[in-house]
Amino acid sequence: MILDPNPNPFPPAWAVAWGEDSFGLWLAFEIGGVRQVMRWIVPGRFEMGSPEDEPERWAEMETQHQVTITRGYWLADTACTQELWQAVMGENPARFNEDPQNPVERVSWNECQRFLEQANKQLQEGPGLRLPTEAQWEYACRAGSKGPFSWGDTLSTEQANYNGGYPYNNGPKGEYRNRTVPVLSFEPNPWGLYQMHGNVWEWCADWRDAYPPEPAVDPTGPAEGHQRVLRGGGWIVSGRLLRSAFRFGVEPDLRDDLTGLRLAGG
Repeated sequence: MILDPNPNPFPPAWAVAWGEDSFGLWLAFEIGGVRQVMRWIVPGRFEMGSPEDEPERWAEMETQHQVTITRGYWLADTACTQELWQAVMGENPARFNEDPQNPVERVSWNECQRFLEQANKQLQEGPGLRLPTEAQWEYACRAGSKGPFSWGDTLSTEQANYNGGYPYNNGPKGEYRNRTVPVLSFEPNPWGLYQMHGNVWEWCADWRDAYPPEPAVDPTGPAEGHQRVLRGGGWIVSGRLLRSAFRFGVEPDLRDDLTGLRLAGG
């Protein structure tokens, strides 16, 4: 059974703005005068992982299996900006710090937990900010799509920020920006989420391991492990790594100029 199609109550007390548009329900919170828009992701069922005929798939780690998301949740429409991280933590660790609207990077999974703790203290009766589960992340990234990217089967540097010298599936080469770009630089996916493909890797809550082949309901990953999941690809990587199904993982204390985060809640 799929439950919770809408948030209740709406709007919650912590929202400073809210509404409904062609993508669905949205609201925003503020910390230190910095606003973050969140989108309501409705429950549903999807095929997580990649089909056997998807070009450049990582067969050992992308076993396709049915996943049911029974509860709706809030997800930030962008990766966390340097401006928001600064408002919460009082400092900016990012390498590419010329524009506060660039995504924060050089943050480890462990540092993200400290950020979330501080943000939730400042919001008090807020949405319970956290990292999305890996299943929630891929479900939102796909936005109802079934191919390698939310817009279809091909990829260009006019759609995402990655190393265009290494295109996907023998596609044409494109620009290599050699840095991050502001979080609203490209068109959003069909659910109103920006840059789920490229720019910075986004930490997920889960430990990383091979998928079980059986259908799953609200999966949260293994109970323990050595690496936390990263999703979405980044500004320096090849097109293959931007696919909706691609999953990467590193130790939770790693920090470099490729790793950022996207907030979830509810």
